[in-house]
Amino acid sequence: MLLSFNPIEVTSVFNKIKNALVVTSCIVAISGCGATSNINKPVLQATNNSAKNKPNVIYIIVDDLGIGDIEPYGQQKIRTPNLQQLANEGLTFNQHYAGNTVCAPSRAALMTGLHSGHSQIRGNYELGDFTDEREFGQLPLKPGTTTLGTVMQDAGYKTALIGKWGLGGPGSYGTPNKQGFDYFFGYLDQKQAHNHYPTHLWKNEQWFALNNEFVHPHQSLPEGVDPNDPESYKAYLREDFAQERLTQDALRYIKENQHNPFFLYLAYAGPHAALQAPEDEIDKYQFDETPYGVKSAYLPQRRPRAARAAMISHIDQGVGQVKALLEKLGIADNTLIIFTSDNGPSKEGGADVEFFDSNGDFRGYKRDLYEGGIRMPTIAYWPGQIAPGQTTDHASAFWDVLPTLADLANVPLTTKTDGISFLPTLLNKPGQQEHDSLYWEFHRPNGFHAQAVRIRDEQNGDWKAVRFFKQGQRKNPPIELYNLKNDPSEQQNIAAQHPDIVQQAKELMETSRTQSFIDAWNFDFWPNNKF
Repeated sequence: MLLSFNPIEVTSVFNKIKNALVVTSCIVAISGCGATSNINKPVLQATNNSAKNKPNVIYIIVDDLGIGDIEPYGQQKIRTPNLQQLANEGLTFNQHYAGNTVCAPSRAALMTGLHSGHSQIRGNYELGDFTDEREFGQLPLKPGTTTLGTVMQDAGYKTALIGKWGLGGPGSYGTPNKQGFDYFFGYLDQKQAHNHYPTHLWKNEQWFALNNEFVHPHQSLPEGVDPNDPESYKAYLREDFAQERLTQDALRYIKENQHNPFFLYLAYAGPHAALQAPEDEIDKYQFDETPYGVKSAYLPQRRPRAARAAMISHIDQGVGQVKALLEKLGIADNTLIIFTSDNGPSKEGGADVEFFDSNGDFRGYKRDLYEGGIRMPTIAYWPGQIAPGQTTDHASAFWDVLPTLADLANVPLTTKTDGISFLPTLLNKPGQQEHDSLYWEFHRPNGFHAQAVRIRDEQNGDWKAVRFFKQGQRKNPPIELYNLKNDPSEQQNIAAQHPDIVQQAKELMETSRTQSFIDAWNFDFWPNNKF
């Protein structure tokens, strides 16, 4: 499902962005002022921080992969032996959270160290469409934004993004090369990433042609076509698989930069729909299938279960190749790998997430603020530094990654964040700070809003509160409350039994955010004022 805004808003939006750049009060994503007492204090700026002897960092993020989709978290039907080996030799997180429950705001939280109550980008604000001619991308990050890229550049690292971006389209001021990445290869527009056989990717800010003819990623089988006949799908098949291009470019980049400390952000676009993979990879899985393609929202797929499994196994193979190359080059002991996903699993494109038990024991999927939509499969690997075969219950989130890598690279931050470094957890050292609370908000352009907060309580368990602003519940909607220690699947709403915790959650929901400069990302905005 494409979450888009009315195109006539675009000019107004960019005018607001320009105005926001000269306003120095109350734009938290830049200045951090306003109700920000829970944001970490900034420290002094680093200058020409030497990168000598600093570890390389490879941060691997995938798209719409649920916590139950890989073997380290109990997956039985999809083969991911390399991720299992990574977990066997590293640290598995039981409670690591995405920045949001959809792509752009989740990645914005990762890039900026700000949760979605303070971030510039709080939803999928889509510009243009799915055609090459109108590839306009998403709302871009503002110039001067502190990102993972700029922090690692300040630490003396070479920086690269290979994969999906989604924080600024072609020609905008949000492109990776303008946001701290020396090198970029991949998708600028996340709508283009709905097709894993696109006509092109981008290399830095130049069009990079692939050997594929254009196919629209959102279409159905023609009427009268037999959905069980392999011939019916030949029109949608292409040869140049973009996800393999990403793996090969990552391997090349590592080889060429093996003697320089580097930060590689490797962002695969799978297993996000459309469900596509090389046919010989799909052939390796034999499931009972129901073809997808009759009145479908994404590209038709005769074997959707096998296709999704093949997409995940292909990513697993890429992770294995990266790890093997590091070992061959003799730099594995000096390289931290973190693997994660950007939000929970999606049912789009014919994905049978129930069949795969993709969200594990948790409630909810992509676009939910229940645990299944935001609790992520996350593994950290660093031979000689991270003890093998360990797990952690430390509660962390995407906005912790920026301060963690700054801590690792010994570079002071210049801006405030919502994050706490989890480097002590990685290295199994004392002194790990804990969040008193974690906060999320989610917005759709139709006026649906949601909030969630997790509250730490060492005596009584971890509280999780969720509320939804929707038709008929737009003024102080009811808050659902769960105890994750006793009820990790969020099945028992115990709000009535704990009014004090509900009130605490309500106060956090009201004070953990500031107004966005985008009207549709504020809780007092309703399209056409329809109540």
